[in-house]
Amino acid sequence: MHGEHRYDLLVVGSANADLVIGVERRPRAGETVLGSDLATHPGGKGANQAVAAARLGARTALLARVGDDAHGRLLLDAQRAAGVEVGGVLVGGAPTGVALITVDPSGDNSIVVSPGANARLSPNDVRASAGLLAAARVVSLQLEIPLDTVAETVRAGGTETRVVLNPSPPAPLPDDVLAACDPLVVNEHEARYLLDGHPAGAGDAPEAWAAALLERGPRSVVVTLGAAGALLADGDGPAVHVPGIEVAAVDTTGAGDAFTAALAWRLGVGDGLEAAVRLATRVAAAAVTRAGAQESYPAAGEELPGGARQEP
Repeated sequence: MHGEHRYDLLVVGSANADLVIGVERRPRAGETVLGSDLATHPGGKGANQAVAAARLGARTALLARVGDDAHGRLLLDAQRAAGVEVGGVLVGGAPTGVALITVDPSGDNSIVVSPGANARLSPNDVRASAGLLAAARVVSLQLEIPLDTVAETVRAGGTETRVVLNPSPPAPLPDDVLAACDPLVVNEHEARYLLDGHPAGAGDAPEAWAAALLERGPRSVVVTLGAAGALLADGDGPAVHVPGIEVAAVDTTGAGDAFTAALAWRLGVGDGLEAAVRLATRVAAAAVTRAGAQESYPAAGEELPGGARQEP
């Protein structure tokens, strides 16, 4: 089944330390407010995806860059604890990326991101990691690392490697990167950004977004719709809507990363796109029922919302 591929999934992306402080209200310019004790969590879209996939049972590797500091050690420890292969994680060149997050009682947050070492993950780093790329069935990418590095990953992957890309935070994508996406995974905000100036982008129909995005060149598109589930389209027939699963949401942080990771893993082990989306929807539903990002991700064999037990 797996041939020469050592990994079901290689995640190429960001690793951040999330520094979270609860406040009664977020400070205005020049104002000092008191907050709760500082909580430090491992985060970053790349690191989140790798942990989510590994916890589900995927053979997962991470290509990322962290600083030679305490935050970098925290992130590496969290990856190892989940079972991620971290031999490809590069250390040094800048401090570990950090997200400074203040959260008020209503749950609204303000976030300042210092990309740090994430901004130093370079096309040369990707070229030096050719063996890791060749060993993976699927490569999952996001945009919290330089766009040149994302493009180099797509070019270096070759015809054997399937590319799953979540363009978050959204940025214009080169044509060759779009053409490699199978699927391009977007939420409503990302879909509208990529369709800026296109008539479909102004409307509220996910089917129209998916069709318009397919015209841009990706092999398939998945539009995530939060509690409403997801829509998938590959041009081979009408788009398919996979309904959401009703759960009592506690914290949606990192749920999109869990969705994309589960989707990429299932594609890596041979599922079709619809089956992969159905499982990913259940994994994301499980993640929103618990606080936090990485600590909320379900483990292999755990009962998932919306159906039978998932076997790895």
